[in-house]
Amino acid sequence: MNNGLPIKPLQSLCDDFKQDIVDGPFGSELQRKDYIARGVPVLKIQNVKPFSIELKKMDYVSPAKFKELRRHSYRRGDIVMTKLGSPLGASAIVEDIDDGLIVADLVRIRAQRINSRFLCYHLNSQRTNDFINSMQKGTTRPRVTLSVVRELPIFVPSPNEQRRIVGILDEAFEGIATAKANAEKNLQNARAIFESYLRSVFAEAWRMCQLVKLSDLASDITDGDHLPPPKSPNGVPFITIGNIVKQTRTIDFGDTFMVPHSYFNALRPNKRPRTGDVLYTVTGSFGIPVIVGENFTFCFQRHIGLIRPKSETSSKWLYYLLLSPQISKQASDGATGTAQKTVSLKLLRSFEVPKVALKAQQKVVAKLDALSAETERLESIYQQKVTGLEALKKSLLHQAFTGNL
Repeated sequence: MNNGLPIKPLQSLCDDFKQDIVDGPFGSELQRKDYIARGVPVLKIQNVKPFSIELKKMDYVSPAKFKELRRHSYRRGDIVMTKLGSPLGASAIVEDIDDGLIVADLVRIRAQRINSRFLCYHLNSQRTNDFINSMQKGTTRPRVTLSVVRELPIFVPSPNEQRRIVGILDEAFEGIATAKANAEKNLQNARAIFESYLRSVFAEAWRMCQLVKLSDLASDITDGDHLPPPKSPNGVPFITIGNIVKQTRTIDFGDTFMVPHSYFNALRPNKRPRTGDVLYTVTGSFGIPVIVGENFTFCFQRHIGLIRPKSETSSKWLYYLLLSPQISKQASDGATGTAQKTVSLKLLRSFEVPKVALKAQQKVVAKLDALSAETERLESIYQQKVTGLEALKKSLLHQAFTGNL
């Protein structure tokens, strides 16, 4: 950082910093009641990511309200920065969106004396992020003040050098984005192959096999205890629907509470999961199956169903069956409720399913296991690649603003 680069406060790069670096209006000036379905866009903290603005769940105000709060407006070419939450200081150039307002959690930066792309890269660099975090206030919701943003130390080389650095970073970041997109496409292709086979193999089973109720394949189908359980400093974990991880279809025991052993032992045997049982979420994010692995002792709430397969039904085959689009449709069509859709035990037990011989089940399971393993392998590679690419971006930004690029 001491390579002869001139350091200037951000406000010195503006013609009038009091007008050019501003945050959003006070809460009393812009309230939920001011938002309308269409009109002048309002950028909120969730819309601003490093280097990009995501136009999701947008709110709008009337032209009259926009005129009233014009001091807190942005226009194309401005930079918008987060000053609340995590990460602090995420910055993006306004592009491809009409002029509008920012909320109080954001800062609009209009710096006329520096290359905007250079400044945006600088604001998203680790060095600037470290400075902002060193000046933050608050514990539950970290934030920085407008005065801190105005005093941010910015390294300002010559205009030609700014353009050179921007050119290098633009090219590098474009290449990183392409590499990330290619890795993601490979992962999507693997997922598509798995889902295609899953769909086709069960479609054939539905056409060729006798159809029975799900209860015919199970020795028991039940749900968890309907009464709030007693808590204990130690004992047996009690899982809720929040412990079922949708992406991996596993149980997260990291955030559970314990119930006494006496409570667990008093439960009926069909409410005490055992190896090979299949859990199935029945409320809210319903339709997520999980196989109970070995050496897991726990109990569960009523928002989770338990299916105990008969000896002639493979647990793995039952798990894949519950993942099939044919079952998903029956669950979606039959779920009831308004605030939270629920698959009743009656509906779960009555799902129409194909009756398949055990050897045929095992053949399907072997194929799906292989495809699933390949998908997991590619997911691991993808995550490693993304992690490496993000590290490369940070390294390039660090070099750029320490005079080493």
